[in-house]
Amino acid sequence: MAVTIDYNLCKGAECAECVNNCPMEVFEIEGDRVVVAREEDCTYCGVCEDVCPTGAVKVEPE
Repeated sequence: MAVTIDYNLCKGAECAECVNNCPMEVFEIEGDRVVVAREEDCTYCGVCEDVCPTGAVKVEPE
């Protein structure tokens, strides 16, 4: 499994729903971008995908 962010869709720090809702704190804000900082802590629960209003965050097989 992998967590990916489509930066063509992501609104970054102005949204940050994935950062604010991830129970494992996998995401961080770097500058004005959201990044997957700790994928090794991810349980692939899909909360980030569910809360992303633009569909930029995906949890999918590698």
